[in-house]
Amino acid sequence: MVIQMQYTRKMGLDYGKARTGVAFSDLSSTIASADHIYKNVSEEKDLDYFAGLVKEKSVDLIVFGLPLQTDGTEGEMSKAVRAFAEKLSQKTGIKVDFQDERYTSFEAEEYLKEAKIKWEKRKELLDKISAQIILQNYLDENPKK
Repeated sequence: MVIQMQYTRKMGLDYGKARTGVAFSDLSSTIASADHIYKNVSEEKDLDYFAGLVKEKSVDLIVFGLPLQTDGTEGEMSKAVRAFAEKLSQKTGIKVDFQDERYTSFEAEEYLKEAKIKWEKRKELLDKISAQIILQNYLDENPKK
């Protein structure tokens, strides 16, 4: 008897107005890896792009970093993230979830400094490293999802 297992992965997004950091989990949804930075074009093209990634990478859950205020409340950018996430979920039929992203940019910056990455290169890497941290935090806090 052959048992076929279907593997899927999670996608983490550090959504911003100009660009979005992208990370993916491994097939066991245990380890997050930074993948790339997508430069936003328009909402329609951005939705199409991420929907294509969902299909190509067999994504079963999209985790968005939620930019909360330091006091934990939601501001304008949180509302924009939630609106885009809802549209992407409707387009793909894939569930979305949110992960508090407070301090992830700082954490990513510190990580890159420790790795002795020069400022110009750190700027290029920051969003995708932030997406990795967001997704890894989510995976660590939600091991069964």
